[in-house]
Amino acid sequence: MCGIFAYLNYGVPRNRKYILDTLVNGLHRLEYRGYDSAGLAVDSDQTTSCKVSIIKTKGKVQNLADEIGSENFQFEKEFSTHLGISHTRWATHGVPSPLNAHPHRSDPNNEFVLVHNGIITNYKDISQYLAKKGYTLESQTDTEVIAKLLKYIYDRDQESDKPIKLSFPELVERTVRQLEGAYALVFKSSNFPNQCIATRRGSPLLIGVKSDKPITVDQIPVLSTRQLNGEKANAERQCNGFVGDDTSVNSYPEGEHFLIAENAAMEYFFASDASAIIEHTKRVIFLEDEDLAWVKDGNLQIARMNNKTSLTRDVQTLQLEIQEIMKGSYSSFMQKEIMEQPESVYNTMRGRVNFQDNTVLLGGLVSHMDYIKRCRRLIFIACGTSYHSAVATRQLMEELTELPVMVELASDFLDRNTPIFRDDVCFFISQSGETADTLMALHYCKSRGALVVGITNTVGSSISRETMCGVHINAGPEIGVASTKAYTSQFLALVLFAIMMAEDRISKQDRIKEIIQALKVFPEYISEVLKLDNKIEEIAKTIKDEKSLLVMGRGYQFATCLEGALKIKEITYMHSEGILAGELKHGPLALVDKDMPVIMIALKDKTHDKCMNALQQVLARKGRPIIICSKDDNETSKLGYNSLEIPQVPDCLSGILTVIPLQLLSFHLAVLRGYDVDCPRNLAKSVTVE
Repeated sequence: MCGIFAYLNYGVPRNRKYILDTLVNGLHRLEYRGYDSAGLAVDSDQTTSCKVSIIKTKGKVQNLADEIGSENFQFEKEFSTHLGISHTRWATHGVPSPLNAHPHRSDPNNEFVLVHNGIITNYKDISQYLAKKGYTLESQTDTEVIAKLLKYIYDRDQESDKPIKLSFPELVERTVRQLEGAYALVFKSSNFPNQCIATRRGSPLLIGVKSDKPITVDQIPVLSTRQLNGEKANAERQCNGFVGDDTSVNSYPEGEHFLIAENAAMEYFFASDASAIIEHTKRVIFLEDEDLAWVKDGNLQIARMNNKTSLTRDVQTLQLEIQEIMKGSYSSFMQKEIMEQPESVYNTMRGRVNFQDNTVLLGGLVSHMDYIKRCRRLIFIACGTSYHSAVATRQLMEELTELPVMVELASDFLDRNTPIFRDDVCFFISQSGETADTLMALHYCKSRGALVVGITNTVGSSISRETMCGVHINAGPEIGVASTKAYTSQFLALVLFAIMMAEDRISKQDRIKEIIQALKVFPEYISEVLKLDNKIEEIAKTIKDEKSLLVMGRGYQFATCLEGALKIKEITYMHSEGILAGELKHGPLALVDKDMPVIMIALKDKTHDKCMNALQQVLARKGRPIIICSKDDNETSKLGYNSLEIPQVPDCLSGILTVIPLQLLSFHLAVLRGYDVDCPRNLAKSVTVE
């Protein structure tokens, strides 16, 4: 959801074409996050009236690239030092349009420009305040008020008789302290040439660092906060809570920048996630909430605007490879990621499952397992696909732990002010680790003293940093908006946790052994299911023109029904509904007729007979069932309009195998309908706003 990419070169001569190509390519890497417009800002030619040029377009990043090509730029002009910022926008306030696209500016001369990921909840109050001061907005967005407020504070400072004017970071700090909501921000200003300011609260932002000298440091020190006297600060505040002239709480002394490499030529890359940076450098710094990073004269300084975070930031080395974010021979990222599931599932298990001893060891949880085993209840909190992974494993979790297990949608969990106690253990599941609702639920539970545990695919994400312990699912980068391999790896990670919880229960050992021995060959089972791809494509051709689709099952397959229906909705725009088969006669049966395709999951497990009863009800109404059944279950497969047979595995694992045909079906339906499977309309990969 929105993508930020900025590039600053210091002492590294780059021509304008290289800078523009770098910015545009960075946006291409972020396209998977979902967006509807794009834009960038770079230094203008000296012949123009503005010192900063802004180019913005509606639609794809390629439209922006085409617009750049039509601009009258001196593409071979070289800059030894330069900052360019760029952005892909996912609309929250205002329709998709060039005017509403980022970067946003402070005034017609583009003195301050910025890009923003997140949402400003008090933007109306700020805009009303600015209107009284004579500042008018050009766009319908919440972001533009940040640029106008920054300009207002700057103008007041310039008009004052103070001998020492505010520095760029002091201006930005005063501005962001007035903001409510979530943001990741990168600022550029013609008044502070070649300086970059980046800050975040609730939205992800990281800095890639590249140098012509070896980078040997592993940590960057963070400036301490100097709080002013509260009474003085309050006295100097203006109406509506906006700051006056002397309420900055940090100092940014000249000459105290931290040198990453002595006397080095430097390049900095600011981005919403690592996929935009990895082709340039593997050395990165993940900013924490209310960090403010300042690059001046090639040196980086980080200050914290509160006293709750540590006094250092790690310079980490990414393990990601550029090949992992490329499509290779596949037509789309979604297709690639579906086909990668034998490998991604293996990577989730690798180093964690001992097939000889039938044991599981999740290293990120070891130090807290005794506490978790003594808890009152387990609560799993997530959104969308991640929520479905918790639904899929709840039954096994209850069976092996014999604890009460709650599965909650994060948004509803917050709306209810759910009671949380100190002896609860709360799991937060998110592919990106940045999901806004899930993060807010995390903060809610943490404030009430519960143990908070993260299940995420993204190292360095907010959830992985803010939880007390957790599990990285190790599925590898997932670019397609509709999650596939992350779902199956989340599913498996939760199964492994359930096994680890029951490791000392003698009565559960046979069940654990059954599951672990099946996992030993599980990647092969997934490969066998993927061989159904051609048959699934043929099935898709028979229903591609339908308007609606029902997916039914029960027991362990209910989550598969929900997830499969979600995949179909996400990328085919066909109405689909996941139904618990036991509820069929309580309403959904009214939808079934000769024109209604119905997918029935009926495996050889303890729910088989009940599923067959539901199937007979569908057939009696002349429904057209497509059956997903166990291999060699000829009796069941013959009842279907079409059938797909999958290997027989323990019931608690079968949901991983049954969801793959639905992933493939949604993919083929979308392709047949002519839709972009990787970037479905109106959706974003990383949902960083409520």
